[in-house]
Amino acid sequence: DTAGEALARESRYAAMKTAFVIFHHMTAMDFIGAYDPLTRLKSMGLMSGFEWDICALTANVADDKGLHIAPSVVGQPLSHYDLIVVPGGMGTRTLQHDKEFIAWLRTSEPVRLKASVCTGSLLLGAAGFLKNTRATTNRNAVEELRPYCAQVVDDRVVDEGGIITARGVTSAIDLGLYLVERLVGADARTRIATQMDYPYMWQHPASTKGSEIICREV
Repeated sequence: DTAGEALARESRYAAMKTAFVIFHHMTAMDFIGAYDPLTRLKSMGLMSGFEWDICALTANVADDKGLHIAPSVVGQPLSHYDLIVVPGGMGTRTLQHDKEFIAWLRTSEPVRLKASVCTGSLLLGAAGFLKNTRATTNRNAVEELRPYCAQVVDDRVVDEGGIITARGVTSAIDLGLYLVERLVGADARTRIATQMDYPYMWQHPASTKGSEIICREV
């Protein structure tokens, strides 16, 4: 067995802290689609040390349809997390040029695993995290993404090791399940997808880039 496989078997004893980033005029599905399968790691007993915060720069956050979502952490640095997940939405079009927001997002530079859904990749790009990487985004935002990365890829999920980007709104679910598999293995992904009654199984075309297990031993 590889060291990664050994860690995967022992992952229920590992600890991982995730920051789910939210912001005004995000797309709620981008957030929830990844949040739901990932947080099932804890609720289903697959990774007892999986913890998370809902992080925002401002206390008042509503999605692009007016749904209010309360952050659990406001205006704090993101540097101490193991994983951050950034959604997309119409708010990204202005936030990618918002110096205060991008400076806050850049506090996640030490975070080993950064993920985005839809136009959340524009925010990762504006923060400088997509240099020399391949990335994906909503098909309507491809031209906006090009200046931030080495190559825009038309795939549902693009894994570049420490950076994982997902394409359009519902790809958030595939991203969440893919991260589950990266963290604790294919069996956990299947169990969570079955409990969610999610029948689709997206497979990464080159699984070797997703082989590293990103978690801490307690």
